[in-house]
Amino acid sequence: MKADKKSITRLLKTARGQLDGILNMVEEDRYCIDISNQLLATQAILNKVNKEILHAHMEHCVKESMCAEDSSKKINEILMLMDKMMK
Repeated sequence: MKADKKSITRLLKTARGQLDGILNMVEEDRYCIDISNQLLATQAILNKVNKEILHAHMEHCVKESMCAEDSSKKINEILMLMDKMMK
């Protein structure tokens, strides 16, 4: 992985902490909107992590494969991932 591991790790640990908090909220029967807001915040962090990883992938792995004239596999990987994201 070419993305900033320190940043990715920090963000993922934050998301994990939020998920633990959400579990506590559910167990405590907290207000639905509050739980939903926390879920949205956690999803935003995960989306940011995914974006950073994909940017690094494009900047390094895909770029390198294009220089080696082996870009079709990397481009197909990205296209399949985009298809999953658009569902």
